Amino acid sequence: MATARISARLPPNIDPTRAPVAFGHRAVPKLVSALRDSDLLTRQRALMALCDLVHDPETAYQAIETGCLESLKALLKDEDSTVRLKTTEVLYLLATHNVGREALLRGDVLSPLSDLLEEPVAACRRNTHMALEMLAEFPAGALSVVDAGLVPRLVLKLQEECEEVQELILDTLTACLRVDALAALASDAVLALRDCLAHPSVGIRQRAARAMIGLSVPLEGKVRVCEEGVIPVLVGLLSDSHPDVSASAAGSLMNAAITTQGKYLALQAGAITSLLALVSSPRTDVCANALRALTALAEAPPARQELLGHVELLETRRHDTNEIISRAAATAIRVITWTP
Repeated sequence: MATARISARLPPNIDPTRAPVAFGHRAVPKLVSALRDSDLLTRQRALMALCDLVHDPETAYQAIETGCLESLKALLKDEDSTVRLKTTEVLYLLATHNVGREALLRGDVLSPLSDLLEEPVAACRRNTHMALEMLAEFPAGALSVVDAGLVPRLVLKLQEECEEVQELILDTLTACLRVDALAALASDAVLALRDCLAHPSVGIRQRAARAMIGLSVPLEGKVRVCEEGVIPVLVGLLSDSHPDVSASAAGSLMNAAITTQGKYLALQAGAITSLLALVSSPRTDVCANALRALTALAEAPPARQELLGHVELLETRRHDTNEIISRAAATAIRVITWTP
């Protein structure tokens, strides 16, 4: 029988850690207003609710238009670690949307966000690196990260953070290297990446080898790769059990072998045998990078002499149905069989 008694318990679908969300178009403005409240619990609950809502791009757009970025920038310096943690999570979620990335770059959020690279709370640092990595996936964002002077700090953090955050840093650095490799070279990134190439984690090895491709594009990078003893490590990675690692290692060798020093260092490390073993790979990136690296090595007379005995193997890929592989094989054969 029904009674007029009111239970003290909350309904089962009410989460006390999240602020109640207003109906319709008033939901986001009320939460954004609560972000500026002096009460700590109110700010925390508003951030919790906002984290749920900004997954939707329309809600993210409304939050930006309502002026949430200025409030979020202020909350990055909040004394409460939970507020800082959830603020970085909201910024990461905003960065997953195109409208959010553009707003973050326009709103100069990188500067206060980068201050949290020294944050004592590990989860907060992880969210910070996730936001930076998401921003750097796009050229404008990567250029902003470089211009903000964050590359040297990221290189230093690479040696201090846990494995999961190291992967995020390597992804961010790889994106930044596509727009400007000189800042990383000036920060001794070659040495830092060389250490990562020997990491037991496949994810870190693969990301480090991919970043090394970007580092070895400018001439200064090619020279540093040769001088810092990276080439023997890359040759060793050609035999890695994971094809992504061997593909990126072959790509890095391809760039380094453009220089005469790089060619002979790779030959001394036994690169030809390992690269020939990759020619038969079913993976396009593995085979193509191996063929291109062999083409660069074949410009050295000792390498050309050795490769003349393996032209038949390269001929098997010359008529491959994949145009990328067939073109790379044809170029390799032309260079190997060239006579003065």
